[in-house]
Amino acid sequence: MLSTILQVGDAVEHRGILIAPLFPRQSPVAEYATLEDALPLGLRIDEVSEAGVVPELAVTNPTDANVLLYDGEELLGAKQNRILNITVLVAARSTTPIPVSCVEEGRWSRRSASFASAPHAAHPELRRRKAHRLAAEPLARGVAQSEVWDEVRAKSTRMGVHSPTGAQADVFRSRETGVRELEQVFPLQPGQCGALLGLGDDLCLDYVSRPEAFARLFPKLRAGYLLDALEQLDTKPTSGDTLAGFVESIGAATRARQHSAGLGEDVRLRGERVVGSGLELDAELLQLCAFTGDERSGRIARPSRAGERRSEVTLAPFALDPPLMRVARGMEQWHRRARSKVATRSTGSSCRREGSS
Repeated sequence: MLSTILQVGDAVEHRGILIAPLFPRQSPVAEYATLEDALPLGLRIDEVSEAGVVPELAVTNPTDANVLLYDGEELLGAKQNRILNITVLVAARSTTPIPVSCVEEGRWSRRSASFASAPHAAHPELRRRKAHRLAAEPLARGVAQSEVWDEVRAKSTRMGVHSPTGAQADVFRSRETGVRELEQVFPLQPGQCGALLGLGDDLCLDYVSRPEAFARLFPKLRAGYLLDALEQLDTKPTSGDTLAGFVESIGAATRARQHSAGLGEDVRLRGERVVGSGLELDAELLQLCAFTGDERSGRIARPSRAGERRSEVTLAPFALDPPLMRVARGMEQWHRRARSKVATRSTGSSCRREGSS
């Protein structure tokens, strides 16, 4: 049960944004570093050749640690900026090809010898759309590229940002002040290993097994959360029913496994109103991300490539657990109190709801 892996902390709601921290219930087994840890120690990400190809990069890890590269992390430089298509555990002292998508459509020229790490991860809506496109064949190169470019363009248009190279990073730079102001309301909690985001009916869950790894990832993920939130400020917060329904959908989802691009197995989740992915190593869940899906979506199709092992089973370990039920009930109580306060205000007064901070 999920309750044996993690527990949900107290949610913070501010200006319609809901973020609840996740905490581990057991000690992790697998050890790994993050991109931020490994880059100063010599890890290098570069084009696969001097000519390069858009949907694939090469990771050289000279360290003695396995390195976790997280779904949606952005890489800056080289011939064009990219994001990780999937979460990859790169083995110690290895060179590993990884699947990526371009998030800088208008550049194909060398800007740096290798890639640097961006201070943000892709925003949840882009990651959700990417997850839908990769559901059947997560390792296939280029499958999600048009979807990613469409969302980067759409985000730029909605936010009124013109980037000379169509770079997602320029959208983040244009909204840096607004994102920084909101970040102060949602600090990392000691021991936190994940987060549950609610923006109205749009939800996202991110989890890793090691709190010290999540401490490195959270600033990036939070920046992505808040970039999406800037388009929905002061809207109705996520309800307890919506939160519970999202987690129930994760519990009812099917999972399909195949070999990952690195160590472990890539896990794809698909069900009613949920899509997501994870990474397992020796039966331990190292990473999980899930998004509100399209209720019209069907089951995961089987890939055509031989040698890929897949299965579809009920995702029982992720069934709705008591801690999440308590969060859902708590959110419903919060909404009832808030509605009561609004009802008692005098006619003509402001009905704007203030979130906790």
